[in-house]
Amino acid sequence: MQNHSLKPTLFLLMGIFFSLTSLAQERYKIQKGSIDFASNAPLELIEAESTALKGVIDPLSYKLAFSVKIKSFEGFNSTLQKEHFNENYMESDKYPKATFKGKIIEQVDFDTDGTYAVRAKGDLTIHGAVQNRIIKGKLKVLNGKVMLETSFVVPLTDHDISIPKIVNKKIATEIEVTIKATMVEDEL
Repeated sequence: MQNHSLKPTLFLLMGIFFSLTSLAQERYKIQKGSIDFASNAPLELIEAESTALKGVIDPLSYKLAFSVKIKSFEGFNSTLQKEHFNENYMESDKYPKATFKGKIIEQVDFDTDGTYAVRAKGDLTIHGAVQNRIIKGKLKVLNGKVMLETSFVVPLTDHDISIPKIVNKKIATEIEVTIKATMVEDEL
């Protein structure tokens, strides 16, 4: 008699478990991505790129998180320039990553192919300094993949990065950042 009363409870618990499991498994992670920046100062253009961009989007809650290791940037004009970037300005040993954690504001149907103009509101952390930002971008859903593109400006003063007067004509006070990523469903 006890076995009969346990069956409905067992089925209910199994149903709840499988529902929660399927919800927890739905997210997109970066399959291929890049982040590049440009400092376009009067006397010098400095550009670098990293393909070590990591990131996830939860299509149910619209939460997202991205990070990149500062030392992963390549393509500087010289080895010395890269060294100065990591040691003098970004202090990469002390602040090894730049991150953005937030939430997409607009509604996106991740199950239907289409292109969506979106904004993400969250915390951008660079050089240990956190700034709450709204970043505009474009999400394209196509054949189960999500393509993300965004460009935005990062004022160095917002992140406590100071430029010595001796090089202020070679390093811009605002850095242009561009992110491109292809994301695929990730099962936890």
